[in-house]
Amino acid sequence: MKNLDQYTFANGSNSSAQPAVADRATWQAEIDKLRIREKKHTRQGDALAAARRRLPMVEVDPNITLIGANGPITLLEVFEGRRQLIAYFHMWHLNQPAESQCEGCTFFNGQVRELSYLHSRDVTYATFCQGPYEESSRYRDFMGWDVPWYSAQDSTDALLAGRWFGMQVCYLRDDDRVFETYWTTGRGAELMAPSYGLLDLTVYGRQEIWEDSPTGWPQRWQNNGEQFRTNGRPSAQWSRLSAGYSDDLGTSANASDSHCCQ
Repeated sequence: MKNLDQYTFANGSNSSAQPAVADRATWQAEIDKLRIREKKHTRQGDALAAARRRLPMVEVDPNITLIGANGPITLLEVFEGRRQLIAYFHMWHLNQPAESQCEGCTFFNGQVRELSYLHSRDVTYATFCQGPYEESSRYRDFMGWDVPWYSAQDSTDALLAGRWFGMQVCYLRDDDRVFETYWTTGRGAELMAPSYGLLDLTVYGRQEIWEDSPTGWPQRWQNNGEQFRTNGRPSAQWSRLSAGYSDDLGTSANASDSHCCQ
């Protein structure tokens, strides 16, 4: 039986190409040169973060209502008493089965697991899902995620303000007032995915066709959402199914052929 944790590649897509072999001194000298660029990149990131901290902010209605495990809850209450909030806006395909849910959101949002370090900095993390609470929270349970989960289905206009799901938003609370301080989307979500950062350290990288890689390097995936899927499902679902988790979301719809991506 085929191992469902392995992607089925087209014939000839695997490559034996690899870097040239050098002695350790030559190898280390090349790394030392690259390290100068890496440190510059780190400092540029620090400068961007410093500029981010100096942005103005915009006030939002603290009484915007979401739906959680215990029913309606205000945006202010989602802070759980902390000063700051990071919300991931998770896309949802209404009445579609688990295998047709957003592979990009599953990839990015699913890698945010350990929240204690955020809490120690007075920051709450939560998911604002596009779908209804009962249906979407079953997906959360199937995936084994334990981050706070809310349905934003009935408050999308107020929260999105002309934007779209698949974004990350940072909020600040000042007593009973709430402000947006920053938002990003698209490749901005990559900071949520340590898998990408680790792949970037490897010789073959992410193996996606847009990457600047030497001739002959394996580049198996287009950036169309399928880079997050294995055998027709978001890749992380297979281990949950193997562990006996139910992917029943309470829908009877068949899987959709259309997939979303970041």
